[in-house]
Amino acid sequence: MTTARLPLFPLNAVLFPSLVLPLNVFEERYRAMMRELLKTDEDEPRRFAVVAIRDGRETAPTAAGMPDAMTVPVERGPADGFGPDPVQTFHRVGCIADAAKIRERSDGSFEVLATGTSRVKLLSVDASGPYLTAELEELDEEPGEEAEALTEGVLRAFRAYQKRLAGASERSLTTGADLPHEPSVVSYLVAAAAVLDIPAKQRLLQAPDTATRLREELTILRSETAVIRHLPSLPAVELTRAPTHPN
Repeated sequence: MTTARLPLFPLNAVLFPSLVLPLNVFEERYRAMMRELLKTDEDEPRRFAVVAIRDGRETAPTAAGMPDAMTVPVERGPADGFGPDPVQTFHRVGCIADAAKIRERSDGSFEVLATGTSRVKLLSVDASGPYLTAELEELDEEPGEEAEALTEGVLRAFRAYQKRLAGASERSLTTGADLPHEPSVVSYLVAAAAVLDIPAKQRLLQAPDTATRLREELTILRSETAVIRHLPSLPAVELTRAPTHPN
């Protein structure tokens, strides 16, 4: 079992491997985390773990776009808002993020661009420092049975879903040439792009293998496409725009 201790960034969102996560960081506990990550040599990965918060509880307002100009940083302890036992507040499977870009603004907040790298299981949470840290077990991604065969079916269903969701012509959507074909990458891309609630995305993240995730996605995409087909009007293109997450 490979374990690691990393800074912990709880969010009202699910991060998947290979997907990009933009963050606006303005709470002091997370500013402290970013200042510490900046001490890491640029040639080394600046890693932290992202976990989704259960029951929609959030430590700071989250919305699309940049933080309001009048937002005042909230001084909070590392575990404030997460109850007496923080580990119970978070989903147990999360994702390691590698911060390729950390830019400090003049007001002391940070603009961060990170990429998910691998899944982890949350073992314990430590709130003794200026920000949360966690003991994590890295999870292997097993292909499962028929992952390759399932990938093409999921890609076809995803294109149909995109078309219905956006109400656009086929040529305005992502083409097959633009999409990856590696099964695990496809499974994570579809999980991130589909308009689903956090519990549904979390179930996909913690699927035991790629094939299981792809099978569930195929069911979800066909079901959601059928529902959208019967709606008279759905301005859902706005839902496909991934928000940044201010914290």
